[in-house]
Amino acid sequence: MPVFYDRQVDSALMLGTAQYPSPAIMAEAFRASNAGIATVSLRREGGAGQDFHNLIKGLNVPVLPNTAGCHSVREAVTTAQMARELFETPWIKLEIIRDDDTLCPDVVALVEAARILSDDGFQVFPYCTEDLSVCGRLLDAGCRVLMPWGAPIGSGRGLNNVYGLRSVRAHFPDIPLVVDAGIGLPSHAAQAMELGYDAVLLNTAVAKAGDPVAMARAIALAIEAGRLAHGANPIEARDMAAPSTPVFGMAVLGQGGMA
Repeated sequence: MPVFYDRQVDSALMLGTAQYPSPAIMAEAFRASNAGIATVSLRREGGAGQDFHNLIKGLNVPVLPNTAGCHSVREAVTTAQMARELFETPWIKLEIIRDDDTLCPDVVALVEAARILSDDGFQVFPYCTEDLSVCGRLLDAGCRVLMPWGAPIGSGRGLNNVYGLRSVRAHFPDIPLVVDAGIGLPSHAAQAMELGYDAVLLNTAVAKAGDPVAMARAIALAIEAGRLAHGANPIEARDMAAPSTPVFGMAVLGQGGMA
């Protein structure tokens, strides 16, 4: 199971808490998936009141607050400080967005904020791109986890840049890696785990599905399948066919056919 900042969690699925049809369905989706971490947006959920906070506590999983909706370093740092007080955790998913159409991480602001928060005792989970230079700078800033995106948030497009994600895994073999955003189907989650990633973070794929509980269970099973497949050392893809049955020793008919 994944280990983040020396803390082991019970599942490789990190599940968001927004956009569900009802709080009851959200809680049922968490139970069906056995998600290991619940991600919570302070800006979007902070005004929901005590009932929401009690519901999150009732999930009985570690909480990862995030800075979703922040567009600057100052805004993200302030939101993180508020989240630490509210949820009593040093964990923070650091998300800073510059472009509202793609919700692409602002990697320049991200590195600066990560350094400030790490120096302040936070354990930062940065939502980033698959750029190796950016990932390296985040580690230099104090991060011990990397969370490159699969595709734009909420797009459901899966893994847009498999080559880039594979490169991140190869370049940082000892760093916990999470594919964050863009997951739409169980097959996308399985593919992320097949690449050797430690966990998958998603929200929309479950919350906006026609049956969120069934989708939560399906994605949990896919994550387990992908994890097992990666550990099984799968065969490499080939450009040419390779017979699966032996050819040595097979009967060969003569030119004249059978007598």
